[in-house]
Amino acid sequence: MMESGVPLCSTCGEPVGLSSADKEEVFVACHGCNYPLCSACLEDEIREGRDSCLRCGEPYVRNVTEKATEESSNHEVSSVRLRTAAHVHDHQENGGHVRNSSNLSMVESEVNGESGNPLWKNRVDSWMEKKSKKKTSKKAEKAQIPVEQQMEDQESPDGQPLSRIIPLSPNKLTPYRAVIIMRLIVLGLFFNYRITNPVDSAYGLWLTSVICEIWFAVSWVLDQFPKWSPINRQTYTDRLSARYEKEGEESHLAAVDFFVSTVDPLKEPPLVTGNTVLSILSVDYPVEKVSCYVSDDGSSMLTFESLVETAEFARKWVPFCKKYSIEPRAPEFYFSQKIDYLKDKIQPSFVKERRAMKRDYEEYKVRINALVAKAQKTPEEGWIMQDGTPWPGNNPRDHPGMIQVFLGHSGAHDIEGNELPRLVYVSREKRPGYQHHKKAGAMNALVRVSAILTNAPYILNLDCDHYVNNSKAVCEAMCFMMDPEVCRDVCYVQFPQRFDGIDRNDRYANRNIVFFDVNMKGLDGIQGPVYVGTGCVFNRQAMYGYGPPSLPVLPKSSFCSSCCCCCRRSTKAPDDQNDVYRDARREDLDSAIFNLKEIDNYDEYERSQLISQTSFEKTFGQSSVFIESTLMENGGVPESANPSTLIKEAIHVISCGYEEKTQWGKEIGWIYGSVTEDILTGFKMHCRGWRSIYCMPTRPAFKGSAPINLSDRLHQVLRWALGSVEIFLSRHCPLWYGYGGGRLKWLQRLAYINTIIYPFTSLPLIAYCLLPAICLLTGKFIIPTLSNIASVWFLGLFISIILTSVLELRWSGVGIEDWWRNEQFWVIGGVSAHLFAVFQGFLKMLAGIDTNFTVTAKGTDDTEFGELYMFKWTTVLIPPTTILVVNFVGVVAGFSDALNSGYESWGPLFGKVFFALWVILHLYPFLKGLMGRQNRTPTIVVLWSVLLASVFSLLWVKIDPFISNSGNTKSENCASVIC
Repeated sequence: MMESGVPLCSTCGEPVGLSSADKEEVFVACHGCNYPLCSACLEDEIREGRDSCLRCGEPYVRNVTEKATEESSNHEVSSVRLRTAAHVHDHQENGGHVRNSSNLSMVESEVNGESGNPLWKNRVDSWMEKKSKKKTSKKAEKAQIPVEQQMEDQESPDGQPLSRIIPLSPNKLTPYRAVIIMRLIVLGLFFNYRITNPVDSAYGLWLTSVICEIWFAVSWVLDQFPKWSPINRQTYTDRLSARYEKEGEESHLAAVDFFVSTVDPLKEPPLVTGNTVLSILSVDYPVEKVSCYVSDDGSSMLTFESLVETAEFARKWVPFCKKYSIEPRAPEFYFSQKIDYLKDKIQPSFVKERRAMKRDYEEYKVRINALVAKAQKTPEEGWIMQDGTPWPGNNPRDHPGMIQVFLGHSGAHDIEGNELPRLVYVSREKRPGYQHHKKAGAMNALVRVSAILTNAPYILNLDCDHYVNNSKAVCEAMCFMMDPEVCRDVCYVQFPQRFDGIDRNDRYANRNIVFFDVNMKGLDGIQGPVYVGTGCVFNRQAMYGYGPPSLPVLPKSSFCSSCCCCCRRSTKAPDDQNDVYRDARREDLDSAIFNLKEIDNYDEYERSQLISQTSFEKTFGQSSVFIESTLMENGGVPESANPSTLIKEAIHVISCGYEEKTQWGKEIGWIYGSVTEDILTGFKMHCRGWRSIYCMPTRPAFKGSAPINLSDRLHQVLRWALGSVEIFLSRHCPLWYGYGGGRLKWLQRLAYINTIIYPFTSLPLIAYCLLPAICLLTGKFIIPTLSNIASVWFLGLFISIILTSVLELRWSGVGIEDWWRNEQFWVIGGVSAHLFAVFQGFLKMLAGIDTNFTVTAKGTDDTEFGELYMFKWTTVLIPPTTILVVNFVGVVAGFSDALNSGYESWGPLFGKVFFALWVILHLYPFLKGLMGRQNRTPTIVVLWSVLLASVFSLLWVKIDPFISNSGNTKSENCASVIC
């Protein structure tokens, strides 16, 4: 970095030279921090209005004349441009691939300071402009900043924000917090009594119950404290439109890339995926700002052909939706609505066009169903495309990458001649011997493809069965992402999941209302909600692993101890320049990802190490076009990209070996290591200092389908719980990961800890559900004879539990029925799916044994909600069935024993029966699902239930095996009978 002791200019890369006053002294532009800048570049800075040092902010010292400086500047800049162009030209002539045309060796990057490299020149220039605009007037600032950034930094009309926080009323929140504190105190007194008053006659049962109760208390604390500061939010889409969509001008709204993932079209019907795509293409957003990427991870020709039909139908559907502002814009769900579709419609032509559109949609469905019927049997020679060539994806585990652009700027227009949003089919390359990481790997492939083709600054991902229910959903998210007062540190905006096709009673808590309307609102009041896998708008820069622009300051020692470059921070920087060190260099977040806002904290050599070409390639992979796109904060296709080679570059970034020896899935993109990659991905972002936002518009933004029958629901919960166990056993466990930076708030950490340890509650829950039956069968109890003080503690505990639930429902607006369904399924899932997830997780992570619990359909019903009564046998059903039978037998045995023992035994019996009935009541939906319709309960089930209960009752009365001194008791009974 040094030539004869003269440093290189940080702008042009040439030696700064010697001062004109004394030829033996090195030229110094800033005496405050010795910022290396040659006299020519210094004059350029002053001429453009930037008269303060970029590093320390102090005014420059001018040591040369204006005329001499201009001549020197022209000469130096020309030589740098010629040298850089010659380097690239020579490389291309020597046969270098287009991806490597801008590569620089490590030695060259150190000599030139990387400032002349076009890959990140845009990013460095953007950074310099942001620093300089603080020191210049508003007019000069507006002239230098790009248009997108100008729009971002504008104030909204009349100074009004695009969104606002609606805090909960103190009348609702204060009593709720007071009851939480009161319950903590009562819990302390309760456990003091329980531990100091053991039951000697049933010590094992007592100890088990106390351990279970302590675990339940810890779980409640983890679940409750993240709800300490719940909030609501309100958006103003009209203000967003007024700021960024002025009449007669081009729209300045940010572009959005939609991601839709699918694997097997026979399990995920193409008609469902088609409706999701149609709802995306017709969103109420500028068409040039919308792109839809469909990932086909099964390389199915059926999915490809169905997208062809969908793209053709979209030419009619999209203009129809926008002309009449219909909702929702998924045709299947729009035409199936049982409402007055003429409400608020004033155009006479609507009825006629709606009838014609419905007919066109029915024909579209027939074509899709014909494709599905054709795909039921795969030909021996494989699928053949219309041009006679074999389908490249005939082998879903060994095929090349495939990309097809259906709609867009250069594609087909709608029937009215207007442009349509871009629709892109993507199937990443798969080869034997490579780890493809399932859905997370497919999503990362979409990130790279979209960066090459459109590079929108925001990403919205949806499952293939979640359609856009609110056409303004994107605008709702942009009210946060494009608000300068909000968006600076927001990594994603999460929408709640809402579902269609669920029975009114929601027997198995498919809607998950308590989680989405209680827990997520609570998390929104701290660092933000967790990522739940779908219905989420991401900041692309956060997905790349960059830290937010403003972060809490990290201690110098924590940075230096883990920085592989041994970078030194300038000791002369003022307090207002004490920006944070990037999170990637910390011990527990060690990715090579850069926050170039901190570039002023290092000298020239250190900066060249931070932004070197080699480091970027080790992080993002061997694609210069993609690397350049990652440095463009406002999105857009890189200027250096050749449009004719973009598809080839996109194919390259979805090759199966592209991610090898990079940070994909480790620190950037969707994170690997768990089947619940959503929790892990959101957790990594929050650890870097980002926050998220929860958006709940009045009309649900997205709707999807949920598994409706018992077996499918338990299988879904099993997969979620297994993912949590995998995270618990990985290095990303919130119990020990991410402490070094101090960027994850403690309440947020408690929430993440709760998301990964809740499956382990299944162990104490099963024990506690079996305790009532054991107590009834043995005649023992886990609680000693209650004193007056003990009765107060028990009564206080029950009252605090009830008050906490009531006040929680009061501030959240959740109904009592939804809350009760959630409580019931917490027990059902805990004693079934969560238990299997724990054992399966340990077998998989520790022993490498992957156990699958298959679900097999045994029957169906064609009536409405017929799937609710479909019985599918799976091993997950065994534990709750056993608990139900044991408790039923225990109740029968308890009453039988009371009838034989006399009046004094009825008092203790009621306490035992109460706990047994508590278990049975919570498992009632499971019992109902196990037996099917009430009027279709199999006779054999009823007969076996009565027979088993009778046999166990008779055996209990006759043998009574649980009395310790059986011989003495029998003699006493015999003596009493003789008497």
